[in-house]
Formats: sequence, structure tokens, C-alpha cells
Amino acid sequence: MSVHGAAAQPADAGATLAAVKAKGHLQCGVSQGLPGFSNPDATGEWTGLDVDFCRAVAAAIFGDSSAVRFTPLSAKERFTALQSREIDVLSRNTTWTLDRDTSLGVNFAGVNYYDGQGLMVRKSVGVADALELDGVTLCTNTGTTTELNVADFFRSNNLEYKILAFEKADEVVAAYNANRCDVYTTDVSGLAAQRLKLTEPDAHVILDTIISKEPLGPAVRQGDDQWLDIVRWTLNALVAAEELGVTSANLDEMKSSENPQIKRLLGTEGAFGDALGLSNDWAYNAIKAAGNYGESFERNLGVNTPLGLARGQNALWTDGGLQYAIPVR
Repeated sequence: MSVHGAAAQPADAGATLAAVKAKGHLQCGVSQGLPGFSNPDATGEWTGLDVDFCRAVAAAIFGDSSAVRFTPLSAKERFTALQSREIDVLSRNTTWTLDRDTSLGVNFAGVNYYDGQGLMVRKSVGVADALELDGVTLCTNTGTTTELNVADFFRSNNLEYKILAFEKADEVVAAYNANRCDVYTTDVSGLAAQRLKLTEPDAHVILDTIISKEPLGPAVRQGDDQWLDIVRWTLNALVAAEELGVTSANLDEMKSSENPQIKRLLGTEGAFGDALGLSNDWAYNAIKAAGNYGESFERNLGVNTPLGLARGQNALWTDGGLQYAIPVR
């Protein structure tokens, strides 16, 4: 029953933040090793766009970007881990779809990478167009959107195909590397990352054809709107910072800015942290931890990294891209 017209709160409202604070860290579900997104380096330190986001959420809550632990998950087990409360947030190059949004008990907090499914083949086969791929065997991950996308594309173009699906991404790489399949298919960013693991990366080409839309983003359990807001607005804060020219380098200087949008973002005006159940410098702490969205992108995925990905659709809306922050006001 509502009181004074206010909507009744779900039973779990606020429970996630309380639980995270009680244990003293954020538990973040990531991939089992996807360079650029979530991947342990030689020292075991996790790096990547999705990892940066988790550190930003931890910083928004605790003021400490190290207050996070990472749980590597296969595509098949990632949603179960979220549903069973093994993790607090899933930040694992995961596509937002209607079915996942409505049937798995999860809510997506936004899109931190706009992608599309691609196809990688050996240069030696001489294929330039996806419509030449008749009768091929494709390797991919199970528990992802890729199998349905392949079915849609190949059947609509009257092409024959077979699928070899594996639970772990490294198993897919190994099978393709061993010539067990003709085509490796997953998100284009994933192909760029996994190509680095092949014996001869330069012997393979990602075709220009994109067969799907893959909006990737963080997800949380349904039923706790406060937690969804914290994760959603942390993502918005990183994008807003780039829009406003706020970086990890000039953050402290920007705290004295007279720009009202920057003042609200960095907590020098208003009390927007209160609405999230956080301190008023939550966004300042998040940006300090990860840099703005553009900094994180360039550090992990950009043209000067081994992946060499251009911003493309992930440029700001003012630069012809799709990244657009919801206003902090």
C-alpha cells in the first residue's frame, strides 16, 4: 500500500548497499579474461573497461577504488551468479536484450560499450564478404546472444552452417586456433581482443559485416532500485565528466569551477549523493578512480592499445557517437 501517493518500496530496497557496506567491498562479476574489458595482467591485477567501472562504483560507495573483488565468470554462469547474490554487480561485456531484461530477474544500468557481432576468418581463405560463408563451421561461446544471431543471419541469407559452442572463451580461441572451425564469431570488440591470443594474430581478418546490435553494459538484480540507481549514475557520471571536460588530471582544479553542471557533478553544489545513499562526493571519487569515460576507453581499448579500437559509436554524442549522459540535476 502506498503512503501519500508514494510508490511502495520493494522488500529488497536498500539491502544491497547495506550488504556491500557490511562486508567492506564490492563483489564484481567479470569475464574469465577478455583483454581490454576484464583481464588479469602478469601480476594478477585486473584491468579493462569493465574493471574500471567496478572500481568507480567501489569508489563512489567507499571513497576507495581498491574496495572491490573480482569474480571471473563464464557467459553461461554469469546471470546465475548475479541472481544467487554471489556478486553485487555484473560488469562483463553483457548484451542488453528484452529477454534478459524481463526473464532473468536482472536490470541493466546502461550501455558502456556499443558493439555488434562480427565474423573472423583466416586471411588465407580469401573471403571478403560474409555472404561467401556457405557451409562453414563457426566457433563461439555458449550462453550468449551469438548463436541466435548466427541463426538469424545465415538462415535469412539461405546459407548453410554448423556451430561449435564452448563454455569458456579460451576454449573457443583454442578450437579456432586448431582449425576445428572456419569462422570465429562474437562481438567485434571480443574478436579484436581474442585475436591477440592466436598463434599468428596477423593471419586473421575481421570481416566488415556486422550481423547484430550488441549494447553491452552492467547489470544488477531486480528489486533494489537504490542499488540500480547507484550503478546507473556512476556510469552516467563517467560519461558526463567527459562531456564537461573533467578528467582524472584536472579533477581537483575543476572542483572550483563556476559551471553549475560541474558543481553538481562534483558535489560542490546540491546534495545529489543523499538521494543515492552516498556521500556528496560520490561522483568525484568515481572519476578519480577510473578517469572519465573517454580516459578509460583510450587506456583499455583505444587506438594506442593492442586492440586498436576507434571510438566509433562509443564517441560522445557531440562527436557523432552514441554516448550521452543523463543530466545530474
